[in-house]
Amino acid sequence: MNDILYVLLRRLRTPLITLIVVYAVSVLGFTLIPGRDDAGNVWHMDFFHAFYFVSFMGSTIGFGEIPYAFTSAQRMWTLVTIYSSVVAWLYSIGTTLTVFQDSSFIRLRRLRSFVREVRGLHERFYLVCGYGVTGSHVVKELIDHGVRAVVVDIDQERIDSLELDGLVLPVPALCADASLPDILDFAGLQNKHCVGVLALTNSDNVNLAISIASKVLSPKRMVISRSENDITSANLASFGTDMIVDPFRTYAEYVALAAHSPHRHLVYDWLMNPEHRSLASIYRREKGRWIICGYGRFGRNIIRNMQQEGTEITVIDPVPDNIRGMSGAVLGIGTEAITLQQAGVEDAVGIVAGTANDADNLSIIMTARQLNPRLTTVVRQNLSANELVFANSRCDFIMQPGKIISAQILAQLKTPLLSVFLDHLMQQDEVWAHTLINRMSATVGDEALESRSIRIDEISAPAIKCKLDEGAQVKLISLLKNPHDRREMLDCFPLMLRRNGEVKALPGELTLLEPGDEILLCGRKRAMQKFEWTTHNYNTLHFILTGEDATQSAIQRWVGGRAKN
Repeated sequence: MNDILYVLLRRLRTPLITLIVVYAVSVLGFTLIPGRDDAGNVWHMDFFHAFYFVSFMGSTIGFGEIPYAFTSAQRMWTLVTIYSSVVAWLYSIGTTLTVFQDSSFIRLRRLRSFVREVRGLHERFYLVCGYGVTGSHVVKELIDHGVRAVVVDIDQERIDSLELDGLVLPVPALCADASLPDILDFAGLQNKHCVGVLALTNSDNVNLAISIASKVLSPKRMVISRSENDITSANLASFGTDMIVDPFRTYAEYVALAAHSPHRHLVYDWLMNPEHRSLASIYRREKGRWIICGYGRFGRNIIRNMQQEGTEITVIDPVPDNIRGMSGAVLGIGTEAITLQQAGVEDAVGIVAGTANDADNLSIIMTARQLNPRLTTVVRQNLSANELVFANSRCDFIMQPGKIISAQILAQLKTPLLSVFLDHLMQQDEVWAHTLINRMSATVGDEALESRSIRIDEISAPAIKCKLDEGAQVKLISLLKNPHDRREMLDCFPLMLRRNGEVKALPGELTLLEPGDEILLCGRKRAMQKFEWTTHNYNTLHFILTGEDATQSAIQRWVGGRAKN
């Protein structure tokens, strides 16, 4: 990166040379033009006095003629020097102001300041490329959990909006093209404190470039990328991208799950979405035929997932080539009542408005609801600016790509075991899921369901690790007790235990824990906070296990253990 001082001097080269030449000629003129002293003798000013006089005269301070009154020739040269030096200074000052207001120089100053901020980070952080709907939500959640972030976005307005978001921790941000490897390097890609790169821009090509550069420059660095194209997704997977989030495929699986497995869908919804659906929403789902409006990428993913479960589908699309050879398909958009009637909307159980136009999607839903008020409605929202309208549309499901991507990424970052459990969930039947969702409902009621994963080691659960090293037995049920009253149980329960690569869903609460165990729990937020207290505080865990206070420090326990040995 060019040094900012070097760039500044290069831009001000001509004004500086002009000033130097004006001052040099002015000083030389005063030394050559003869004057007279107070006795009338011929006198020549030396270079020091000449430079002194030109300096205060050029700045228009005007201390007077020194050391003797000037002759007419000297006064004439003084007039020439005054005007030439003033003009030179005005030119230099104007050029300097122009340089400081130049957009490229401003970018350079911001880049230098940004690099300095990133180098000053001495705690783990994520590099977030793209500060749109997805990026802003991810950054906010990371900051709320005390994790630092660095942001790069090509839109200066988004960077400016970051400062207005009221984040509790400062976030270094730069307006630049994140697909350039140099920019990623400036943003801390190779910084030892960078734990992951999130490619969340609106361009698949840019996200692909970010992911490739990240894996080349830092192969062990975690990379999560957004993708809305099957070819890009395959390319990202080919070189080991850690997580690829496709909002169309993800939401298609989500909607298809709601259509054929309502209990598994609700378990998924409660674990992934803070504002989960109520238990009563299961009983309005009916099995039957669905209408899909729009055979684009979103529509194709929904059709593929629903047909895998044997759901009957009717497609509406305005492009004849898209539906050629498709039985029962209807040509049109779906905004007209006659088109929906041709598709059999009166006896359908659900409709998906999945076109690329928000106005058409809302029109489809409104028209379909007039013809069949019992329909389960799914609508695709393309522009975040229309969120208020969609929020009041009374649709059962609103497909918002930004929120879908951020929910998946945050779940992966905050609760890595959750994705493993969800894969296990998809292999279970509805009876198993029904039992689990009832237990979740009994645990949290109408509150949001929080999930948390820990590993029994010195970092994630130091208190448990210390107890196990002492030879004590720690049962899973001990972690679920209230630290304030060990006779009470917290509003949480274990979802999964992974030991040596083997996964056990809904483990028994009397299971003895071992070092290296990974545990996934869910419950109320307050319970999760108390649970973390138990896993991190030795005295608290000792009280829960024995009912006695442990007042010794870690050093005292170590000395005591050595004495016993």
